[in-house]
Amino acid sequence: APDQPSAPPAIASQSGGCGVAGGRMTDTRRRVKVYTLNEDRQWDDRGTGHVSSCYVERLKGMSLLVRAESDGSLLLESKINPNTAYQKQQDTLIVWSEAENYDLALSFQEKAGCDEIWEKICQVQGKDPSVDITQDLVDESEEERFDDMSSPGLELPSCELSRLEEIAELVASSLPSPLRREKLALALENEGYIKKLLEIFHVCEDLENIEGLHHLYEIIKGIFLLNRTALFEVMFSEECIMDVIGCLEYDPSLSQSRKHREFLTKTAKFKEVIPISDPELKQKIHQTYRVQYIQDMVLPTPSVFEENMLSTLHSFIFFNKVEIVGMLQEDEKFLTDLFAQLTDEATDEEKRQELVNFLKEFCAFSQTLQPQNRDAFFKTLSNMGILPALEVILGMDDAQVRSAATDIFSYLVEYNPSMVREFVMQEAQQNDDDILLINLIIEHMICDTDPELGGAVLLMGLLRTLVDPENMLATANKTEKTEFLGFFYKHCMHVLTAPLLANTTEDKPSKDDFQTAQLLALILELLTFCVEHHTYHIKNYIINKDILRRVLVLMASKHAFLALCALRFKRKIIGLKDEFYNRYIMKSFLFEPVVKAFLNNGSRYNLMNSAIIEMFEFIRVEDIKSLTAHVIENYWKALEDVDYVQTFKGLKLRFEQQRERQDNPKLDSMRSILRNHRYRRDARTLEDEEEMWFNTDEDDMEDGEAVVPPSDKPKNDEDIMDPISKFMERKKLKESEEKEVLLKTNLSGRQSPSFKLSFSSGTKSNLTSQSSASNLPGSPGSPGSPGSPGSPGSVSKSTSQMAAITTKGGLVGLVDYPDDDE
Repeated sequence: APDQPSAPPAIASQSGGCGVAGGRMTDTRRRVKVYTLNEDRQWDDRGTGHVSSCYVERLKGMSLLVRAESDGSLLLESKINPNTAYQKQQDTLIVWSEAENYDLALSFQEKAGCDEIWEKICQVQGKDPSVDITQDLVDESEEERFDDMSSPGLELPSCELSRLEEIAELVASSLPSPLRREKLALALENEGYIKKLLEIFHVCEDLENIEGLHHLYEIIKGIFLLNRTALFEVMFSEECIMDVIGCLEYDPSLSQSRKHREFLTKTAKFKEVIPISDPELKQKIHQTYRVQYIQDMVLPTPSVFEENMLSTLHSFIFFNKVEIVGMLQEDEKFLTDLFAQLTDEATDEEKRQELVNFLKEFCAFSQTLQPQNRDAFFKTLSNMGILPALEVILGMDDAQVRSAATDIFSYLVEYNPSMVREFVMQEAQQNDDDILLINLIIEHMICDTDPELGGAVLLMGLLRTLVDPENMLATANKTEKTEFLGFFYKHCMHVLTAPLLANTTEDKPSKDDFQTAQLLALILELLTFCVEHHTYHIKNYIINKDILRRVLVLMASKHAFLALCALRFKRKIIGLKDEFYNRYIMKSFLFEPVVKAFLNNGSRYNLMNSAIIEMFEFIRVEDIKSLTAHVIENYWKALEDVDYVQTFKGLKLRFEQQRERQDNPKLDSMRSILRNHRYRRDARTLEDEEEMWFNTDEDDMEDGEAVVPPSDKPKNDEDIMDPISKFMERKKLKESEEKEVLLKTNLSGRQSPSFKLSFSSGTKSNLTSQSSASNLPGSPGSPGSPGSPGSPGSVSKSTSQMAAITTKGGLVGLVDYPDDDE
């Protein structure tokens, strides 16, 4: 498809005031929708307004103006160019190209308004208003102009069986030239030629004249490529359309003809799930289905050169769909009957399936509507009770019906999640948890029988949209976030986590097949999203239900993707640097499954290895003191041999520095005084200060924050060591020889992981400067709360401003930018 210009050339510019001939701005005759054709050859709605025509001084000519009915802003200002080709289609459409590859359309509410503006355009161009197109589409070469002057019209051969080959050649030779295409189209219109061709088609079929049928195929295909609405209206009329499809069955490139008419008349049955009383609407539905079928199934896939030649066919289908949705939406009796039968228990299963499929297609058609009309569409469905109806349908046994209902639900959630949330909270006051709409959706997700869990993935996406605070409304008297999340954690979260809890009662997953692992991974993905976005709701749930311990059982799964999902869940929790979470992790010794997984992974350099090391590295870099102490006190024996990264040694160093400061509080406060004095700007030069920075004992690099020992910490170190010591003894007895070989060869001798931190020969002072440089003042993980900048031990911003890149004796100090607290 051609590229669309970055900005339409004639929209949203100011003009002089205009009067509206023939009526006020509010006159419905003047009411129009403005459409532009996008890169995918689909029409985009630019808004509804009222059109007028008047002389615009700035553009030096008569112009079309459309002002938005909502706020009076200018939607369109377009000069009626004497050389532009304007087309009138379907009595209420005017289409033209404003610039190369930029097509515009005005869709009128009433035919009278379209005729009125059409007369204005024809008046400016000096044309008779009876024509459907005012100009040749593009300029032609001199040779073609000469041909045009010598032969004002195109004379078609008489429509006879013997001259079909001649007609086919004439159509094929006319297609490359826009001028000849135009002449051919006019000749076909004026002489009623298409109907004559279709009469010959019947003769050819009766005589089984295959050669004639092949010529007719080429002729009708060529007429499609003329891209003319007037011709389409003849071809798609009730009396002609099946014969047109018949002509297209005889493709010369195929050895056997296709049976399109047989499919449309015998296989494809039009089911009126609710009787449609309006004959015009019924005819429009039939026509749209058949034309869509022609576009999708009958016509060969157009080449790159022919793609634009079918744009009018795309538009024909698009505007038909808009019309059908509008007509159905206005028929209140039809919609009332539809929803009454949907929810009636007496409705048999087959009928209900048809009703649901109709409603699904109806919602799909609504995607062609412009935003304000789509608003009205979904409001109408909401008022009719679409959500209670979906609840009834989702509770049924029929899988096909439930699947269609799920698709309808997805349209509603994507359009307006707040509407769905409001309904769910209201129904919770009358109904049990089991039959709540949102719980039915969760159950369908959990019970998805598809081996790839396609339906479950879709439903998980919808749940994420519903629980996402980013799209929740907040007003002065009502906060949707507080109300809905409170409801969700009380009534729905236990349904979502049930498969997870059922599968993690032992120290390894009770079911570990691929489909179960996929489902648990989906649930974990949503829980991880909740940890990030829901703050205290999810925190209370995780701590009260001991969810993290259960999740970490999945670290023992044979499916690496599930074990990594469990690890990612814990990493998200640690990333919050919340002391409530930290105390819960320490109290339940929840690093043990991670350390086990790390040791079981052995010397393999894979994603599991990297992810676990990254988690410990985060604790070290962010200086999460309580977790640092917990890890070293309980798991140092298991981790001390890992020397291909400096992470664990760095953690140990952090821990020792914390201990030293705890043991010498006076020394600690003295360092604070010294450092505060050192950072006061005085006569000394910056260079001297940097020298002092690097020459100071490494312990001076610490912040001097007051260390809060983790709560619930047993006083006896032997008690702390007990769980992991027993585990380590068992492990060492079992694998002592194997582990010794691994450590000596693979762990220490293998190629270091690519993210290995670069320290100068592991120098202790350099380790310290790395650690302290990343220990940002006022970081959320420090025991002084982030909201209290004046808490004891916090360091002023000048601390971080003083640090600079300096190299001395092979040591590199990390840069600590003053604005880099994040």
